[in-house]
Amino acid sequence: MQRVLVLIRHAKALKETLTITDFDRPLAEKGMEDAIKVGSILRKNNIIPNLIIASSAKRTEQTAKLIAAANGYKNEDILLQEKLYQSNTTVYHDIVCNLPNEKKTVFIIGHNPGITDFINQLDAKFRIDNMPTCGIVAVKISSDNWGQFSLANNKVFLFQQP
Repeated sequence: MQRVLVLIRHAKALKETLTITDFDRPLAEKGMEDAIKVGSILRKNNIIPNLIIASSAKRTEQTAKLIAAANGYKNEDILLQEKLYQSNTTVYHDIVCNLPNEKKTVFIIGHNPGITDFINQLDAKFRIDNMPTCGIVAVKISSDNWGQFSLANNKVFLFQQP
């Protein structure tokens, strides 16, 4: 059985200031435009989520909601995970291993450097130095079980940015 894992870095956010912490930084206007474009790119490629998981940081939640809207996914069904904020590959791995098996296409929206590091573990033939803001990496995973994804034949089939 084939599954699809789509990894997306949050869109461009405003800079951190004395009054806005890193966690609470909202999207910049360009970030909002890019997130809408990414949602459209995914829809045009017929990559429609059964589940969207996002870091609970403000910019990541906003990115998720814009992408969800472009794909007919309800905002209230987005799972926000604080552990994705400033996370490492172990967190991404644990999330994927524990996905419900009935979900065939899953979007995870997170942050660098963890998302770049995790992507570089998925397909031996695909490497990136830095996942760009609002970048998309979609991976086909040949496994009957999300818990076995790291043993599966994983293949990146889409790498794009707005």
